[in-house]
Amino acid sequence: MKNGVMLLFAGFVVLPCLVWASWFSQTSGTTNDLWSVHFPVDASTGFAVGYRGTILKTTNGGMNWDSLTSGTTNDLWSVHFPVDASTGFAVGYRGTILKTTNGGANWDSLTSGTTSFLFSVYFPVDAITGYAVGSVGTILKTVTGGGVWFSQTSGTTNELHSVHFPVDAMTGYAVGEIGAILKTVNGGGVWSSSHATLPSRSVHFPVDAITGYAVGYAGIILKTTNGGANWVAQASGTTSFLTSVHFPVDALTGYVVGFGGTILKTTNGGANWVAQTANGSVMSVYFPVDALTGYTVGGAGTILKTTDGGVWVEEEKADARCKKLDVRLQIRQNPIRRAVGLRRGAIGNGQEAELRIYDAAGKMVRDLSGLPTDRWVTIDLSPGVYFVRLDVGGNAITKKVVVVE
Repeated sequence: MKNGVMLLFAGFVVLPCLVWASWFSQTSGTTNDLWSVHFPVDASTGFAVGYRGTILKTTNGGMNWDSLTSGTTNDLWSVHFPVDASTGFAVGYRGTILKTTNGGANWDSLTSGTTSFLFSVYFPVDAITGYAVGSVGTILKTVTGGGVWFSQTSGTTNELHSVHFPVDAMTGYAVGEIGAILKTVNGGGVWSSSHATLPSRSVHFPVDAITGYAVGYAGIILKTTNGGANWVAQASGTTSFLTSVHFPVDALTGYVVGFGGTILKTTNGGANWVAQTANGSVMSVYFPVDALTGYTVGGAGTILKTTDGGVWVEEEKADARCKKLDVRLQIRQNPIRRAVGLRRGAIGNGQEAELRIYDAAGKMVRDLSGLPTDRWVTIDLSPGVYFVRLDVGGNAITKKVVVVE
């Protein structure tokens, strides 16, 4: 049997401001844009790269980020450590490829053989065989740990922004401008092409070479469940430019980030995407070992971290940006054990109110914004944890509700 919730919001009192999602800012020590983040083994040791050769490293989960000497002033757009925190690669402006074998203490410049911009680097199973993609359809491959890079025929002159080999060094995907989606099943000997409706910036196949996602311009999120033979657009709920996608452990729970502080999360394979807002533009997202602890980096040295998958939590102190709310949100019988009612009280000063209930994953389960005032309505909810959010005049408060058997 389902249970109900009784809510009442009325009157004129000041409550603490609350934030949506528990993404909190870390001190990066730089104001340079950061374009890529990677934690190779666990949630403690990670690297971020960006503008004019910026390379940052943390060994304590982001409590401290140290600046490393990259030896270049070229922009770095992608970083990847294939198997451990010692050997890694970074790529960027005009064919730049850097390699470290001592955890970033020293970076060696490798000969790429190209002056094309390189936007993404990926080593599928070890630090020996890897791929990099970039402008004018550039695809490079190494089988010597970066000692020698040779060009592959992509069949396109469009920019390629992301490359991913989900299982081995044979089957991989690359995405880019003009809707280009490329696939190889023989280690890049042949790249076959399909086209999406809009350009893509990031591609990720979580557990196999069958089910994958690509994201890009105008809020586009594409999904394939047949190895790229068909790509189906999903409803992202945004028109923001999406820059990175990552599914940490399976094809169900994943994250997408992009311009304007966009962070999206799904727990059902993209059937629903729920917004989690950050400040500024975020460019890259990565969850090292599970769907709870993750990082995203972006403009002006932004580094954000979550340890609970971005679920919404109460902020104990009012944020300086929040304003007073002339409304009271009451929740009775919490935890709730039986069906009760909800009544909306009048809101002062002619302000409009939006009242919605979300589950623990951030999916909206009830929109109660249109309820008439001073009328009881029964709200049925299955047992679980919920968050009731009240928006008034652009400000919001949120309260946690527990529904039990």
